[in-house]
Amino acid sequence: MREKYDIVVVGAGPAGSMAARAAAREGASVLLFDKRRELGVPVQCGEALNEDVLKELDIKLDPRWVLGKTNVVKLVSPSGIEVRIAERKVVGKVGYILDRKIFDKYLATLAVKEGADIVVGTLVDGMILENGKPKGVRARGASGRLEVRAEVIIAADGVGSRVARWAGLNTALKLDDIETGVQFQMVRVDFESPSMMEYYFGNKTVPGGYCWVFPKGEDMANVGLGVLGSRAERRPIEYLRDFVARMPSLSKGKIIEINAGGVPVSGPLKQTVKDNLLVVGDAARQVNALTGGGIDSAMRAGNIAGEVAAKAVSGGDTSEKRLSEYERRWREQMGKKLERYLRAKEVLLSMSDEELDKLAIALQGVEFDRISLTDMLKVLMKVSPKLLWKLKGLM
Repeated sequence: MREKYDIVVVGAGPAGSMAARAAAREGASVLLFDKRRELGVPVQCGEALNEDVLKELDIKLDPRWVLGKTNVVKLVSPSGIEVRIAERKVVGKVGYILDRKIFDKYLATLAVKEGADIVVGTLVDGMILENGKPKGVRARGASGRLEVRAEVIIAADGVGSRVARWAGLNTALKLDDIETGVQFQMVRVDFESPSMMEYYFGNKTVPGGYCWVFPKGEDMANVGLGVLGSRAERRPIEYLRDFVARMPSLSKGKIIEINAGGVPVSGPLKQTVKDNLLVVGDAARQVNALTGGGIDSAMRAGNIAGEVAAKAVSGGDTSEKRLSEYERRWREQMGKKLERYLRAKEVLLSMSDEELDKLAIALQGVEFDRISLTDMLKVLMKVSPKLLWKLKGLM
C-alpha cells in the first residue's frame, strides 16, 4: 500500500467496488477501504437484483452468488387481496436473489483484478483537508494508524456517510427519510413458488413500509420488512415476528439468521460532488424510496463515478466543475426515476388500508407489458378514476 493514490474509495459495497473497478480500468491508481473484516457482512437488504444492471456493467453470472431466479411478483393488500404479475407478462425479464456475502466479495475482486488495492478491517476516521478541500484520509486498523493522500475521494460509506459530511455536504436525515429494515433468513419455508417475490402491505402490520418474502432455494427465504421510524409504535423486529406468526407458509419455518439496518428513503442528495470528492450509493441516497432497493443504482452510480474521477485525475483537474460530469451523468440516467419513486412513496404513505385494498382490486386481472411503476400507474389511472388525484404527478 502506498502513501498516495490517484483515488481513494471509502466503502467496498456495490457502489464502492464498482467505482474502484471503473477507475482502475481507466488507469488510475486506486485504494479501496472497508471497515469490515468480511465484505458483505452483515447483510442489510433483501438481496434482490434485476439482470439489467449485470448486463449493462458486463458482470457475468456466477452460480456461487445466484441463489434463485425470479420472474413472478405477488402483491398482497392489507385485507389479503392478491395481485399477480405472472411470468408470461414479464417479457422474459429475470431477477436474481443474491448471496450478498459472496456477491460483495466478487465485486471487490473485480476491482482488484483491474489493479485496485484493497484494505479491509480498517476504519476511515478522518479526512485530510488543505484549504478546505479533501486531499486524503486518515484511518486505523490492525496495522495501526495510517494516512493516505489522494487526488479524489469517493464516499461510498453507506447511509451514515461521514466522509460526505466531513467534506461539508448536508447528509442529515429526518425520521420520515429513513426506514429500519429487519430480515430473517428462514428455512422450512412453504412458499408458493421459488420464482415468486411476495410483497405485503398494511399500515397496521407494517407502518410506512411493506413486508417481503424472497425465495432462496426450495425451502429457504429472506423474510423481512421495512418500517418508518416516524410511524412505528414498536420495534421493527416485533412487527416482523407477528407477520411470520400469522403466515401459514412461514409459521413453521426456522430462523437461521437475523439482520437489520437503516435504509435512506429521502430521495437523492441535492449535491453529490465537491472539489476532489464524489458521493455514491446509499451515501448519496441513490435508493428507490418506494422499495428501499438500491443495489442497481449504487452499481451504476459507482461505475460512473470511477470513470469520471479517473479521467479528471488524468487531465489534472479534480475541481467540482470538472467532477460535476458525474452528477450530470447519474442524474440523466436515474435521477427522474428516483424522484418518481420518492413521490410514489409519499402517495403510498398517504393511503389508508381501505384505499390500498381498492388499488389491489383495480389491478386484479390486468395485463401488464412489464413490471414497472410507470406501467402500473397507467393502468390504475384507467381503471380507478377515483384514485387519479392521488396518483397525479407520478407519471
